[in-house]
Amino acid sequence: VQLQASGGGLVQAGGSLVLSCAASGRTVSSYVMGWFRQAPGKEREFVAGFNWNDGTTDVANSVKGRFTISRDNAKNTVYLQMNSLKPEDTAVYYCAATVAFVVPSTPRAYSYWGQGTLVTVSS
Repeated sequence: VQLQASGGGLVQAGGSLVLSCAASGRTVSSYVMGWFRQAPGKEREFVAGFNWNDGTTDVANSVKGRFTISRDNAKNTVYLQMNSLKPEDTAVYYCAATVAFVVPSTPRAYSYWGQGTLVTVSS
């Protein structure tokens, strides 16, 4: 599975961005896809995940109510809608995929990773 993340950029606090993660190389119908982020000097942390098996989602408490994860079946793409962005959301965002029954929240559970896309939120 190859993952291509896009959509990062510079946005002011309170603004919105949509990140996309397009999967190719294999059908993703049995995969879980997740978004992680890593700020400078910090560990990579789980942001949100989508279980393609049953459509369930999981969102980290730190972004719940502001970020939403969704999919486009036809495009094999998962989106991360980010609203009410804060400076502390600044990080490199990564999409990842793995075969699982539930959405894992640890990076080591994911087998495939896309390149990161930088999100910078200015105050």
